[in-house]
Parts: sequence; C-alpha cells; structure tokens
Amino acid sequence: MSWVLFTLGAVFLQTGRNALQSKLSDKVDTLGVTLSRFLFAPPIALAYLLLLSYISQPSFDSHANVQPAWLELPQFSLSFVLVVVLAALLQIAATSFMVMLFKQRNFAIGAGLAKSEALVAGILGTLFFGSYLSVIGWLGIVLGGVAVFVLSAGKSVQQSATRSLSTKTLCIGLASGACFALTSLFVREASHLLALPLKQAAAWVLLWVVSIQAAGLSLYIFIRKPNILKQMQANVHTVLVISTVSCLGSVCWFTAMALQHVAYVKTLGQIEVLLTLLLAHFWLNDKVSKREIIGLLLIGVAATMVMWA
Repeated sequence: MSWVLFTLGAVFLQTGRNALQSKLSDKVDTLGVTLSRFLFAPPIALAYLLLLSYISQPSFDSHANVQPAWLELPQFSLSFVLVVVLAALLQIAATSFMVMLFKQRNFAIGAGLAKSEALVAGILGTLFFGSYLSVIGWLGIVLGGVAVFVLSAGKSVQQSATRSLSTKTLCIGLASGACFALTSLFVREASHLLALPLKQAAAWVLLWVVSIQAAGLSLYIFIRKPNILKQMQANVHTVLVISTVSCLGSVCWFTAMALQHVAYVKTLGQIEVLLTLLLAHFWLNDKVSKREIIGLLLIGVAATMVMWA
C-alpha cells in the first residue's frame, strides 16, 4: 500500500503548487507559468535519482576495481524514448490548459472537469494500456468523478449565477483532464519498460520528462516570446518554489503510478478537492454547504473503494 502514501504526499504538494501557480498567473503569461513547473526541476530530479539509487544498492567493496552498480546507466530503448517524449509534451499541454482555467471566471467547474482524468485514465488504460480494474475499482472511479463534479458545480453556483458553464470552459477542462490522463498512462508505461525496481524506474522517467520539458519549453519561449523570460525573472523566487514543490510532487505521482493503476491513483488523488475545501473553511472561514458535504462524503467513499480494490 505504499502507493497510497506516495499519492497522499503528491496531493499535499500539488495543492500548494496550484495555489502558487494561480497567484503567478496574474503576473506571468500562461507559457511562463507552465515553464515555472519544470524550470528548476531537473537538478532536483537528478539528486533524488542518485540518492535513491545509492541507498537501494547493496554495500560496495571500494577495493574492487569495479564501478558501483548505482552509477550504471540502464538501457533506454527507442520505445522508452518515444513514450517519455509523449508524456513530456502531453503534460505541458495539460498544464497550459489548467493555467488557462485559472483565467476563466467559472474556474471551479472547469477545474472539476479537469479532474475527469481519473475516469479517462480508467477507460484509456483498459482499452490501450492493458490495465485491469476490478468492479469495486470502477465504481470508486465513477463515484469520485461524480463527487468532484458535484463539488465544482456547487461552488460555481454559489459564487455567482452568471458563472454558468461555458463551452470554452467545458472544452478546456476536458482537454486538460484528457492530457493529464494520457500523461499518467505514458509515465506508467515508461516505468515498466525499464529493467529496474519500479521506484528507481519512476525516478529515471521523471528525470527524462522534466529535462525534456524544461529544455524544450525554455527554447521555444526564448525564440518566440522572450518577454516571458523577463516576467519570470521578476518573479524568480516564486518560480523557484513552484519548481521545487512541483518536482517533489512529481516524485510522489510518478512513483505511485508506477506501483498502481493510474485510475486508482488519480481517484485517490481527488481528495485534493477535500483538502482545498477544508483549507477554505478553516483558514478563510468559508461556509461549507450541504452539497459540498455530500461531495466530500462521496470522495471519501470513492477513495476507500480504490484503496481496497
């Protein structure tokens, strides 16, 4: 059940990262906010990989003229490279869609639609990635999707009657959810293509993905929209914090998804909504409605179902 602990860790870190990115989106262009998630992540991912590889290996005889096993590079097949490139590009697209949702007036319901990734991951994983989900697991996934939509729709109605669901928000939210789902499925696939223990394989996948993202998006912005780099430079401390928190969160997500089916991980991860509402209630003194209480209870039931599926 270690995947549960990694997922819970990812939820806490992602909640903080989303809050920081939402704040940064007021000062920096969408692509810049997206890049802030990856910019300083590669060195952190590398340090984590080296530490994990070192502590996971048996003791090494320093007198033997042999390279320590933890310093050896695994073999990266063409299939692996293609899968991690797809994962990296899809996560950039998913993050960009999510940042676009931050700028929508009816953000709550749009973000709820983005959380459709658990259900999408379950369907696509079963059809194309060989995932087998139990009946209880499917029920939990569907219940979690219903719960998030109930919560998001309820919050949107409370905020303003004029903030009804628009076609634009619908498309952005569903596109974000689909891209996040595919990213997660490709991450799991890549982890299983390496002949390594799953935690180490997930660490390698993370290093590849964030390196591709940081290099590719930085180059694109430098060539096409250099003014975004100035915006980021003016908010460099926030960017650094976002990159650090995001990378640590990705360590947890990637490891959990290597160990367990993506749909289960993402359904359990929906307790992020519960955490957000609790913070709003106790920190910002927001009142919790009956609709939100029902949604929170449904999320709790859904999370319990996938943990024991």
